[in-house]
Amino acid sequence: MIKNSVLKGVLLVGLGATSYGMLATFVKMAYDENYSTAEVTVAQFVLGILGILSINAFQKNKKGNAVIKASRKNIFQLMLAGTSLGLTSVFYYLTVKYIPVSIAIVLLMQTVWMGVLLEMILDKKRPSTQKIISVFIVLIGTVLATNLLQTKIHLDWRGIGLGLLAAASFTTTMFTANRVAVGISSAQRSLYMLLGGAVIVFAFAMVTQSTPFNFNIFIKWGIILALFGTIIPPMLMNAGFPLTGIGLGSIVSALELPVSVLMAYFLLNETVNTLQWFGITLILAAIVLMNANHKKESIS
Repeated sequence: MIKNSVLKGVLLVGLGATSYGMLATFVKMAYDENYSTAEVTVAQFVLGILGILSINAFQKNKKGNAVIKASRKNIFQLMLAGTSLGLTSVFYYLTVKYIPVSIAIVLLMQTVWMGVLLEMILDKKRPSTQKIISVFIVLIGTVLATNLLQTKIHLDWRGIGLGLLAAASFTTTMFTANRVAVGISSAQRSLYMLLGGAVIVFAFAMVTQSTPFNFNIFIKWGIILALFGTIIPPMLMNAGFPLTGIGLGSIVSALELPVSVLMAYFLLNETVNTLQWFGITLILAAIVLMNANHKKESIS
């Protein structure tokens, strides 16, 4: 019975990570149709909020008073935490304007060592040898996966900088999401974090959108981006992580990396050489190594 629940959790987390992995390719395809970053992010967040609102309404109708309502303090904390979610979307979507998706996702995965660093600063505790080794493996894998050893490759440093900013804000999102208002439903938490992110996204759109807003984005790409970016992954992962445990769940969620690279390879015709694949494999191995002990605990 326990094995069945763990398997179910792995499936849910894996599908959620796969959804996230498809996202950047869809954004790049929207760019090819001359939609702006502001239009892409606004459409995703507006439709995402409407979708999560519907889920909340369904849960309230089904469970009635059994649903624990978020307090004002919960709402404020979640919206504040959600601003990092909005920043992640803005930074990541700007990143794929300047560099290939297959490299942008590698930069986003720098959350592995950033998370270790943030944990060390906040908890004032030296990371384990296992984590330190994992961080070095990630850094080596990143050098290979981004093709930095090839002198003929010239990456736009705007993309590199934005990619690292996306990773930093995503690290903050993951850290706060596991610590803020954990007593209320995942649908409520997702909703208020999205509302906080929407504040950033709307502010970004107001500052950067110099041409009339193209509302066709809502029909053409908005639904897809909302489903794969703000509705399906959080719901599946919030349902799956309690079944897998943090360690095993983190390993399975790393599926986002190869899925994103494969999507870029097949749909965008991006070139990914053998050395890059080896770097990606090293990053995945580091994630497994970092969570090996947690994996044993969750299965036992």
